[in-house]
Amino acid sequence: MTTSEHIQPHHLQRYAVVYPRQSTPQQVLNHQESLRLQYALTERARAFGWDASDVQVIDDDLGVTGSTTVGRPGFQELVSRVNLGQIGIIFAYDVTRLARNCTDWYQLLDLCGYRQCLVGDQEAVYDPATPNGRLILGLKGLIAELELHTIKMRLHAGLMNKARRGDLAVSVPGGLVRDLSGRVVQHPDQEVRERIAFVFATFLRVKSCHGVVREMVAARLLLPRRKRGRDDGTIVWRRPTAAAISSLLHNPAYAGTFAYGRTQTYANVPGGPPCKHPLPQEQWQFMVPDKYAAYIDRDTYATIQAILRDNYQEYHRRHSRGVARSGAALLQGLAYCGHCGNKMTIQYHAAPRYLCNHHKTQSGGKDCQRLPVAPIDACVVQNFWEALSPAELDCYDEAVAAFDEQHRQIERARHQQLERLRYEARLAEKQYRLVDAENRLVAAELERRWEQALKALRQGEEQAACSAETKPETLTAELRRQWDEAHPTLRQLWDKGQLTNARKKELLRVLIDKVILKRVASEMCEVRIIWKGGNWTAADVPLPVATYAAMENGEALISEVLRRTRAGQSDKQIAAELTAAGYHAPRKKPLSVHSIERMRQQHGVHSPKTEFLLHGLAGWITLGQATQRLGEHKAWAYTLIRNKRLLIERDPEIGLYLVRDNKKVLKQLKELLCGERFSLTLDPRLS
Repeated sequence: MTTSEHIQPHHLQRYAVVYPRQSTPQQVLNHQESLRLQYALTERARAFGWDASDVQVIDDDLGVTGSTTVGRPGFQELVSRVNLGQIGIIFAYDVTRLARNCTDWYQLLDLCGYRQCLVGDQEAVYDPATPNGRLILGLKGLIAELELHTIKMRLHAGLMNKARRGDLAVSVPGGLVRDLSGRVVQHPDQEVRERIAFVFATFLRVKSCHGVVREMVAARLLLPRRKRGRDDGTIVWRRPTAAAISSLLHNPAYAGTFAYGRTQTYANVPGGPPCKHPLPQEQWQFMVPDKYAAYIDRDTYATIQAILRDNYQEYHRRHSRGVARSGAALLQGLAYCGHCGNKMTIQYHAAPRYLCNHHKTQSGGKDCQRLPVAPIDACVVQNFWEALSPAELDCYDEAVAAFDEQHRQIERARHQQLERLRYEARLAEKQYRLVDAENRLVAAELERRWEQALKALRQGEEQAACSAETKPETLTAELRRQWDEAHPTLRQLWDKGQLTNARKKELLRVLIDKVILKRVASEMCEVRIIWKGGNWTAADVPLPVATYAAMENGEALISEVLRRTRAGQSDKQIAAELTAAGYHAPRKKPLSVHSIERMRQQHGVHSPKTEFLLHGLAGWITLGQATQRLGEHKAWAYTLIRNKRLLIERDPEIGLYLVRDNKKVLKQLKELLCGERFSLTLDPRLS
């Protein structure tokens, strides 16, 4: 019999519990020797003096990690029984079996010390109530937690190294499979390959996930998806959804690129369950191109991602357009904000403008943007007439040809789908006929599968028969002639104002679904016209602004005006030269002398004339000041100038008539004004 100084009679009166645990189900299956060593601790308990009936095993946590107590019913039962005083000693092969988390481990030690429960392993027996026992057990628990982190770090480093090379065996989407050598290749089923290619081709044509879904549903086509929990290429055929199409289009594996770290896991709310959230492509951890067999090239994948990003807008509020009214804004009910995605209202004050005030009305925030109506409406109307131009009718024949090709693709996909359903029906029939008729349990199940396959085949044939599409008619010469005659008349009625605003809006709504407006700069607005059918037209519209500060080159214009003013140029000269250089005033108006003068005054820079009037010039006075000093009328002096009796020139910099401030010149001017002299010549100011 084995003895220990820590084992007392009151310990032997309680139960001895053996707690075996292994971290994963694979360890339970493959590491049988470790499992035998843990169960052998029951013999160790009997060797210490416990009766065989008092030795119990709690093995509910086999195959469960010890890094946490969540999902470990055996550990919770163990703690409960220790707290009730039923257990005298806990045997574990080592402390890593009990917990690999110091928080859980020290709580168990505190409880065992309080309830006088011992802890034993394959080496010794420890009393958590004594300092030495708590020290040794605490060190073992600390080493166990450190060992867990070391193992995780080593495994994670190896995983990251394989992911960096693109060799990590991650799950591949439907349409891709791994061959015997581990390479990812396209699915061997031709129907699967062509259906995925059809999805990409259709999206590039309709440029919308919902558009792809509508076309596949109309054609009664299913979408191949990877069977959940299987990574051997098993395919299930399901009804297409926008989420499934979006997932397929976003997956870089179809472009041959291995990607790792595309999502981040965190809880939506504190304390809630963790959820995966997609990350933008620039935040993915690793991307290795040309690792898989590609369905599309990388340029096509980049184009698809750009279209998906552009398509993402929030149109949850106020879907209806409303009745066309008589207001001047032609995009009433069609304009949407390109920043927040909400519908824009119209404001008629000093000038009509499109206004997005959704956040202001809902939460008291600021307006998203305010845009003038006139330039935006002019751009939309111009694109509207271009779309209606007779030249666009030539594109109709190209669209008919494209529709024919699309129709052939759909028919081929339907034929492949029916061929697959017929094969499944024949296979189910063959399996049913090969089974022994006496084995009714198996025969009944195989008969049910055969009936389901026949039902699916019958439904597929009925859908293929009733889903014939109507081919668009080719425009006849008569229809082209009628449109050529009506188009200029309609345009003339529009331009001459003979159509009311309500009629104009109704015409625009015939072709336009919505118009997305986004101010990308103070003087620039991005206008995207969404046409009926999903296509769009994008244009950049210059916008007028009310102040120089709001202009894109406003600061440069002000700096140039001040520099030229300090260099001695006149306002007229500055306005002419800057206008020729491409500068303009707010609201696209040309620069004027008044605008140059106002800019100078706002920045405290005066013209030479103003500087002279404020501070004067040593030795010179104006002609008006001279006549005032002599007690004569200034108007008489200007009359003498017009009659060529007073010969004087304006100063080229100041723009005023200047007179030398000395007695001799003033005496001569006095004589001229009083009629004592017939004429007088005054020299101009020397520069």
